[in-house]
Amino acid sequence: MATKRRSGATPPGMPDGKAARSDSDREFLEQAGVGELIREAILKMVEARSDDPIGFLADHFCHLASMTESGDALGAGPQEQQHLNRALWHLRLVHHSQRSAFSNNVRVAYDLLDLTGPRRPGGGVRGGLYVQTLQCLCSEGGVPASTSAPLLRRLHCQDHEAVPYDVFHHGVLTCTVFSDYIRQAQRLYAEVCCPDKGPASRALCQAVLGTLKEALETSQGCDAIRFLEASAKISPYKLAQAMAGAQTRGPGGNMDAKEFENAAAELFISRVKVVS
Repeated sequence: MATKRRSGATPPGMPDGKAARSDSDREFLEQAGVGELIREAILKMVEARSDDPIGFLADHFCHLASMTESGDALGAGPQEQQHLNRALWHLRLVHHSQRSAFSNNVRVAYDLLDLTGPRRPGGGVRGGLYVQTLQCLCSEGGVPASTSAPLLRRLHCQDHEAVPYDVFHHGVLTCTVFSDYIRQAQRLYAEVCCPDKGPASRALCQAVLGTLKEALETSQGCDAIRFLEASAKISPYKLAQAMAGAQTRGPGGNMDAKEFENAAAELFISRVKVVS
């Protein structure tokens, strides 16, 4: 009897009530999955190498809280919406220029969105969910829907299709790079536009677009990152030379920021391979 009492006894110095409460607290934490939540948050913070650990963790847990409160946005069911929110969070963690870490996060996002299980041979992300992911990436990247629409048509998959990982990675990378590219195009327009004088000269804009087109055509490779790198390396001398040449041709009307953005977007989109 003494042995039985000792085997179930509380640790020395701990009252019975506190021991019971400790067991209850531990059981609650295990059932709530708190340990796994904290572990995942710390791993993500280490991967992102955040300069603001407290802010990073705050954003992480705010994001998790918003996922549980989200409704049926973008036509996805509650479960799909939660997985979509989590996938987007992972895709936003690291810039695409950090290629290895970015690819790892794309794989995590893909696995989160692969809800098909055994329903389709080989599995895969449902086409509609894939398209929603790309729409969100463009929107969150500051690309207007009218600008991203032609790109999304080239990357589109039917809702009933199971999207393999290589197609998913291609679409995600293309949309994230496209967002950066559009911001570059907007900065180029700002270089030739005098806000006090209204829209920029059409001849001037066409000269800049011609320089951008030349940079894209001479880029090595055919993936989205190569196009972005090429557009970022436009020689200031070439740009100034093109602008000077345009100014000598005299007036030819104006081009507003939206028209310039669409023209620059078309240069990029025409080089993106169509998903088939």
